[in-house]
Amino acid sequence: MFKKIATGLLAAAATTALALSLPTAAQASSFDHHRDSSDSWGPVHAKFGLAKAEGWIGVDWNRRGTHNEVSVAGRLYDRDNRTYRRGGKCAFVTFQAREFRSGWDTVYTDKYCGYPGFERFRFEVEDVSAVRVKVCQAGPQRNAWPTNCGRWDYIYSARH
Repeated sequence: MFKKIATGLLAAAATTALALSLPTAAQASSFDHHRDSSDSWGPVHAKFGLAKAEGWIGVDWNRRGTHNEVSVAGRLYDRDNRTYRRGGKCAFVTFQAREFRSGWDTVYTDKYCGYPGFERFRFEVEDVSAVRVKVCQAGPQRNAWPTNCGRWDYIYSARH
């Protein structure tokens, strides 16, 4: 009987210790509304994995927590080894940001053609409550429509 009670108390203590440590770990990787922070994001893939993007995001808030500046940097990879004649496409990435009291706006797009390489990108937006990214493929023509898109991946969300 004593062994069962001791085992139960030990399991409860271990569970409590784990539960107390989780909020601290979660706070380290999430963004707080009034704190400056940075984190890596990705990789985010196009459908079929023939393009990908990954990078870093940083958020700087003013002292009152009423204004922020979000910096996004990363690499866009072309992973389609087919020639354009055989249906090969370029890597395409698009970012959208949500202002505090409005809808989603496209804030940055880029296309890179150059299997097996990558292209670096960097941009900044201000006063946003969320940022999301989607990776697609697009033909090499200047105004080619994106296809084979992956899903939206949310890389930042301010908590109110």
